[in-house]
Amino acid sequence: MKKNKCIVFTGGGTGGHIYPGLGIADEFRLLCPDIKTIWIGASSGMDKKLVEKSGSIDLFKGIPSGKLRRYFSLKNFVDLFKIIGGYICAIYLLLKYKPLVVFSKGGFVSVPPCLAAKLLNIPVYTHECDYSPGLATRINSRAAKKILVSFEKTKDFFDSKKQQKVIVTGNPVRPIFYTANATRGLEFLQVKPTKPILLVLGGSLGARQLNELVFENLDWLCEHFIIVHQTGKSQFDQAVAQKNVNPKRLASYMPYAFFYAEMPDVMASADIVLSRAGSNFLWECAVTGKPLVLIPLCGAGTRGDQVENAEYFTSKKAAFSLVGKEVSSDNLKNILLEMLNVNKRKTFEYNVKKLVTNTKPALEIAKLLEKEVRGL
Repeated sequence: MKKNKCIVFTGGGTGGHIYPGLGIADEFRLLCPDIKTIWIGASSGMDKKLVEKSGSIDLFKGIPSGKLRRYFSLKNFVDLFKIIGGYICAIYLLLKYKPLVVFSKGGFVSVPPCLAAKLLNIPVYTHECDYSPGLATRINSRAAKKILVSFEKTKDFFDSKKQQKVIVTGNPVRPIFYTANATRGLEFLQVKPTKPILLVLGGSLGARQLNELVFENLDWLCEHFIIVHQTGKSQFDQAVAQKNVNPKRLASYMPYAFFYAEMPDVMASADIVLSRAGSNFLWECAVTGKPLVLIPLCGAGTRGDQVENAEYFTSKKAAFSLVGKEVSSDNLKNILLEMLNVNKRKTFEYNVKKLVTNTKPALEIAKLLEKEVRGL
């Protein structure tokens, strides 16, 4: 066994690149309590707060992070220097801590540590949660000893040489979602449901399109549902102002800026989830067996991964989706009216639960990392 016993996790930018990694870290710590866990994330943004608040990681280290864009932007020039700076910092951190392995959960910040690990001959494992690999994963795969994916079809996006390194693990979900409890969720929300609970989530940063759709139809939504709405910090004050216009009529509207440890239980208490279509979030819903109404991020500035994720869940009759020009108040109301039918919801619950395998991907990945660090 090597003298310096630690493992580095890397990833960030959004909760979708952090929470799955934390789930793996939780499982890994149970398997290898003697090995220190370190997370390399962005020095700015939410990474540090989410990682440290989780209690899943022993030490967080931030590095400069620049975005990798597929289109022309003047920001590419500035971010190039951030990426170079991140690479230099990553080399320093890896030399200092000498990890046994680097595990990447994706996001732009993961690229410098993976490339630095390759330079220093440290094994790299990288995981892609989306149906098609993003640019960060494509770059990281060049440094990777193993490429872990959520979908069998994702293999086809890699060349024949890299396919030999691919392992289909499924998407890691934090262990706490497997024990999520609806009663605890209702206690946190302080609500006794007299109507179905509609949980609206736009991801860790919120989603303006979803938020505006809720604001535009608030009266109608409150008539039919109890709305639990994670707005993101940027529009939380606006949501509160909307409610304060008529607190009595909008008593069924419950805005929150962000859910932390309460998220699994809150999700378990919901009857329907209206959300974007980030892969990590979709699999959390699958584990908790929630019917889905998806409005995936699409158009300029996105590679279409959420549309692909939504299409997959829709094809399995586990979700409804509204894409691009289909997004309208009328279309949303029609779908939600259909979901008021209890039997319809039960059918969707059954179909979404079928997507979850008997194994826990986070644990299976943690076992792969255990084999690597133990030299098995």
